[in-house]
Amino acid sequence: MSRPSDIRIRSAAFHTTSYQYRVPIKFGGRVVTDVVLVDAEVEIETRGGKSAIGHGSMPIGNAWAWPSNRLSSTDTLATLVDLVERVTREADRYREWGHPLEITHALGAGYNAIAEKIAVDRKLVEPIPRLAQLMAASPIEGAIHDSQGQALGRNSYNLLGRDYVAHDLSKYLNGDFAGEYLDQYTLREPKARMPLYHLVGALDPLFETDIPHRINDGLPETLGEWILADGLTHLKIKLAGDNLPWDVDRVARVEMASVEAQNQRGCRTWNYSLDFNEKCASVEYVLDFLAQLKERSPAALARVQYIEQPTHRDLRANPENRMHRAAQIKPVVIDESLVDFESLLLAREQGYSGVALKACKGHGEALLMGAAAQKYGMFLCVQDLTCIGRSMLHSSSLAARIPTIAAIESNGRQYCPAGNAAWHTKFPSMFVVRDGTVGTGALTGPGLGF
Repeated sequence: MSRPSDIRIRSAAFHTTSYQYRVPIKFGGRVVTDVVLVDAEVEIETRGGKSAIGHGSMPIGNAWAWPSNRLSSTDTLATLVDLVERVTREADRYREWGHPLEITHALGAGYNAIAEKIAVDRKLVEPIPRLAQLMAASPIEGAIHDSQGQALGRNSYNLLGRDYVAHDLSKYLNGDFAGEYLDQYTLREPKARMPLYHLVGALDPLFETDIPHRINDGLPETLGEWILADGLTHLKIKLAGDNLPWDVDRVARVEMASVEAQNQRGCRTWNYSLDFNEKCASVEYVLDFLAQLKERSPAALARVQYIEQPTHRDLRANPENRMHRAAQIKPVVIDESLVDFESLLLAREQGYSGVALKACKGHGEALLMGAAAQKYGMFLCVQDLTCIGRSMLHSSSLAARIPTIAAIESNGRQYCPAGNAAWHTKFPSMFVVRDGTVGTGALTGPGLGF
């Protein structure tokens, strides 16, 4: 059945901007010093005769989405820019009517074929991973979702029910969701404020003695300085995953730096998340880590809210990596492994108790995985991709509209503040952290909210 709110794409385009990081970020054994940001726009019309332009944005995180040992980062970056261009071209040619969820789902079915063609054209020695495909398509998909709300003067998160979407969730997930729509798993208004997870990268200084030379750019440089400046209460700690003494010591030292700063603030309650970026060889490493951390710093262990993707992202190729025992101690969430509904179901079988949603995997996909996680009683969090500017607002709007998500990650202000500069005056509550929180209640505008 056609609806006046259905949209059709008239045109799609994108451009890129490069930024140098303020300081390097290290995760998963890789060091990243710069980023290419993709900004996409889509012009659409509705069946009801309205038109609008929607916007989407996302960094190309090739080191995260495609950590190749056979191709250089220069090669993977160039390949993914090529993929962005070809996905955008397909969207530009797409002329079917529908809801953005339906349109992006249809487009997504063709990403693998596009990626395979690129692999042949560029003579790649390995295929483009599905995660990298989703990331490359996410700016244009975000723009498609944004465009409908812009045309109707409505927030896109309020256009997800049966009055706007032709099919229930069983079309995209399974029969457990028959008769259900995304409006049942999202909020009609964003949460007013949300705690912000500050990243403690593997190279980030914790104490003054960790700094060989100060940057002196006016921003904090040690963890304690960041805590005092922003009133932080949530810290995400990047760990090695293949160096147990270092990992235990790192968390213990983060605890020392935090206690020192939080005592100055008079704060007694704060939280950690731990991210191994899939470098642990097995769940035994995680269990040994937790046992040693409990002995070294029981207070630090008590503050851990969840553990993120400790072992290899390929769940099918590594069925022995079951997380049941670790998940009995702390929630264990998948991140890199989550590329579709089947991977979520497999993760549950293998003992994972939560999922990390990311706007960089596609807006519709994130909403669907958020619905599935809620249905199955899984722990939920939203992570970003050192998102800056519009992409940071997109990631935050997603977190603010899913009921069970308690905090958001945003580290662009640490590593790439230049990418946020143009947005400070437009959304000061989102780019100025107060008492460890940001004002997500400002994300109520048409489209994706900003």
